[in-house]
Parts: sequence; C-alpha cells; structure tokens
Amino acid sequence: MTVSDNNNQTASAVPALALYGKMLTFSRLQFSTSDLGAIEAQLTETLSNKSSNIPILIDSDVEQDLSALVELLWSWGLQPIGVVTGLLDDQAREQRLAIFPADGKRIERIVPSKTAPTPSNKPKEDNRSESANDTSTESAANIPATETTISSLPDETLLSAQHITSLIYDQMLRSGQSLNHVGGDLILTNSVNSGAEAITDNSLHVYGRAQGRLVAGATGDKDARIFCQVFNPSLVSVAGTYCLRDNLPEHVIDKPVQVKFVEGEGLVFIVMDEA
Repeated sequence: MTVSDNNNQTASAVPALALYGKMLTFSRLQFSTSDLGAIEAQLTETLSNKSSNIPILIDSDVEQDLSALVELLWSWGLQPIGVVTGLLDDQAREQRLAIFPADGKRIERIVPSKTAPTPSNKPKEDNRSESANDTSTESAANIPATETTISSLPDETLLSAQHITSLIYDQMLRSGQSLNHVGGDLILTNSVNSGAEAITDNSLHVYGRAQGRLVAGATGDKDARIFCQVFNPSLVSVAGTYCLRDNLPEHVIDKPVQVKFVEGEGLVFIVMDEA
C-alpha cells in the first residue's frame, strides 16, 4: 500500500527513483492484416493529422513485421508503447516494448510485504436493485492502467501477492492523493474527495463519501467489486471497464451502491439496502 500526495513534496531524503501509482488511458489498435499498405490507407481515412502523439497498444490477430509496423505508426504521430500478449511477444522483447496481458488476465506485481488486518464485514448486497445498461460504460479501445508505488517502503522485503492481505485505511483521501494497494481488498473508512484516487487489484470498499477515481480489479480481476456508502465518483472502473461521472445512471448518485463487471453487459450498478 502506498499513499502519494502530488500536492505536497519535500526536498529531504530524495530517492534516486520512485514509482508512483497513476491511472493512464491507452488506446488499443487491433490489426487483422499485416499488409502495411492497407494499414496506412486505413490510417489515412481515420486520422486527420500526423501530430496526435497518442500512446497506443498494438493488438494483432496475425503475424506482423513489428519493427516496420512501429515505424509506420510513429510516422503517423502514434506512439506504440507495447503489444497485447500473443503472436508478437518475441519481437516485442527484442525491441524492448512492453507486453500487456490479454483481456481478463492479471498483471503480476512486485508488492511490499507489509500487511494489514483482514476486515470482519463488508456492505450487504441487494439483489433486487437495478443495473445500468452497457451504454454507460467504456472499455476495449481504452485501457486504464496502474502502477504500484513501493518507494516509500524501502526497508521492507518483497513477497508474492499471495502473502498480502486486505488493507483498512482510516484517513480521508484528499484531492491530489493516490492510494494504491495490491494483493487484497482496500477498505476506506473515511471519504474519497474529488481529485483523489483509490486503486486496488481486488475489491474496493468506501464507507464515507466516494468521489474522485475508484478503481477495483486494476490488474484484470473481473470478480472484483466496488462497494460505496455514498456513491458520486468522477470515474469508476472494474477490471479495465470504466464509466465517467456524466454517464453514471442518475438513480445511483449519492446512494449506497455496489459496482461489478458482468461479461457482455459491462459495469452493473446495484443500489444496496440502506437498512
């Protein structure tokens, strides 16, 4: 677990490097042909200029000359940062490009060994509640991604995720702060303010007012869920499928809500019993 505060930085004891949790949006280009001429023709129709500087992931169903494809994409102002695992893995390693997991697969993490007590209870679910249709969610082409910050825990050994438990965090998350936890549920007993973000690779629980960015299943766990007592986030995401504030169903705003991912439907929002 790491809390980083982007607004208050000190100059004392500055480490040589630091890894910070950050949500980024990558566009994914899916290729069904290795014909560079056909690909460039499609880019000509799709892009209005060559200066977009959009970071992208390459997802190909066929073998590619990856080096030539990368050069073509750069010539159109696109910035390939990696590939979705598959046929291009070996070429990606040779070119030092990142390899991202396929949909529904988890990214393996190096995580600190510090643990916290496992919570004794979770918010109740109400199976009678309604779900939002999948038109309110966005996925596939845009993939929110996170990193785990470990720089603030220099004296701890690193263990596999199976040794990590859930974390209870009692302080309010203020604007500019980012709380990341890997290997167990993240439970916040206070509020998440607008401009803050709470990220976990498992389920997320917020017992105060939930604003800001709420991310569960950050490494691809489609069974992860989000539970909130007062639901009003700027962004909510489960396993890479996300929904912005403007697209949230109106009937769930400021209500006790559960959010889960359902295959074929996207994000489902359930208003829980207030009893």
